[in-house]
Amino acid sequence: MNKLSNKLLIVEDDKELQRQYRWSFDNYDLITTDNRKSALDLVRKSKPPVILLDLGLPPEPDGVQEGLDTLSDILSIAPQTKIIVATGNGDRENAVRAVSLGAYDFYQKPVDLDTLNIVLQRAYKMYSLEEQNRMLLERHKDASFEGIISSNKSILSICRLIEKLAPTDTTTLLYGESGTGKELFARAIHSLSQRSEQPFVAINCAAIPDNLLESELFGYEKGAFTGASKQTPGKIEYANN
Repeated sequence: MNKLSNKLLIVEDDKELQRQYRWSFDNYDLITTDNRKSALDLVRKSKPPVILLDLGLPPEPDGVQEGLDTLSDILSIAPQTKIIVATGNGDRENAVRAVSLGAYDFYQKPVDLDTLNIVLQRAYKMYSLEEQNRMLLERHKDASFEGIISSNKSILSICRLIEKLAPTDTTTLLYGESGTGKELFARAIHSLSQRSEQPFVAINCAAIPDNLLESELFGYEKGAFTGASKQTPGKIEYANN
């Protein structure tokens, strides 16, 4: 983890436990506080990926409502943050309640630092994976190409070409090896075109026997051949406009 990504905010009013955390988690960039207001200020300022949050905060250190309110407030301004809440020994009810409100995980006091460190590592790994996914989505959110995610320069140049091509009435042929995404790009052209509200009809011509291709494309009238029990529109008619 780099210096930016290993910030760890600890919201804990027990000063002795704060010191214990500092001694045990010296590989993290630690930030500590003991109340809700300060915690929210630090979240806005420092944007820590992971937070350890004691549910028993002042002004009611023996209760959990202040901690739960702090949890909800943090997630309202930084929903991607992984919050690990501390509960009293055997207090599974409030642990489950915290998780239902959006906490990533929980641990029970008295603290087992080795176990907590494992939970922390998992939280950072999950945050990192989700952040990578967010970056990919952000990078490609303006592409308008559903199902196409790439940082390859050749693919991106095709995307830019399609953006210029799609609004025109130019007939277009896409060609390439099987599995290279021809139909995805065809759908992208359609979705960006002035015909996007009209049907897109895909046909696998190779799967249609030669003697049925004409009927599939143009349809047929009732009684045109054996088995033609009703009038059937062709694919071209389905794709009108």
